[in-house]
Amino acid sequence: MRTTVKLSAALAAAAALTLGLSACSAPSDSSASSTTKGKDADPSAKLVIAASPTPHAQILNFVRDQLAAKNGLKLEVKVLDDYNVPNTATQSGEVDGNFFQHKPYLDEFNKKNKTDIVPVVNVEIEPLGLYSKKVTKISDLGEGSTIAVPNDVTNEGRALKLLADNKIIELKDGVGSSATLKDVKDAKGVKFTELEPAQIPPRLGDVDAAIINGNYAIGAKLNPAKDSLALEKAEGNPYANFLAVKKGNEQDPRIVKLAKLLNSDEVKKFIEEKFSNGAVIPAFGAVKS
Repeated sequence: MRTTVKLSAALAAAAALTLGLSACSAPSDSSASSTTKGKDADPSAKLVIAASPTPHAQILNFVRDQLAAKNGLKLEVKVLDDYNVPNTATQSGEVDGNFFQHKPYLDEFNKKNKTDIVPVVNVEIEPLGLYSKKVTKISDLGEGSTIAVPNDVTNEGRALKLLADNKIIELKDGVGSSATLKDVKDAKGVKFTELEPAQIPPRLGDVDAAIINGNYAIGAKLNPAKDSLALEKAEGNPYANFLAVKKGNEQDPRIVKLAKLLNSDEVKKFIEEKFSNGAVIPAFGAVKS
């Protein structure tokens, strides 16, 4: 992905490109809380977790407001509407962890940026969907149609697989969700527009259709169950989103506590009630390697 930069510079870029940075506490109280990490971290110190707005920050805010205090956890949620900054901030130690990504994305980020961020526990899955303001059924898409897809490696692969699964395009044999545009065997006349995931919903009217990540669909007030032309299947989906930390901090007592709360019955109920349209589905448990 991008090269690692200081958080201050990354935040400036994020503010210019996306909706910017917001925090749930005063700016003077926004840095990661403890200089001692891992299992020796102070369990009473504040834990700062970076998250994208929807649904990740919403889930964390529920934990903060309803579960954290009574379980002895001081939790701060830092909202970042950019896919690159949370990992950069986690690697630098300016936040204690993050919640916004799936493993294929993290693997690619670590590889390109020489970072060593690791997953802690799965929390939820957001099925990818195909949306349009111009057509009402998949069969209307074909020769001359323009479809926007996410431009990051893993989500673009998911997007192309969803299009192939619905016979809109044809991929080379054996490619699957690791596909790139070079792996499209037959585009059937479809033209692709690659965009940052956060920029796709505002541009939906500029294309014939678009593949939109579940969290951004929710933020754009799209109902995946009703508004999508096609929706990624949740069963057997390898793209669960998880809590992540810099390697070596998995046993931080605060992280251990947060992981347990994120996999609690209370959070399961919150997700199912808050996102009853199926846009977000609980997916608890260990992250598969």
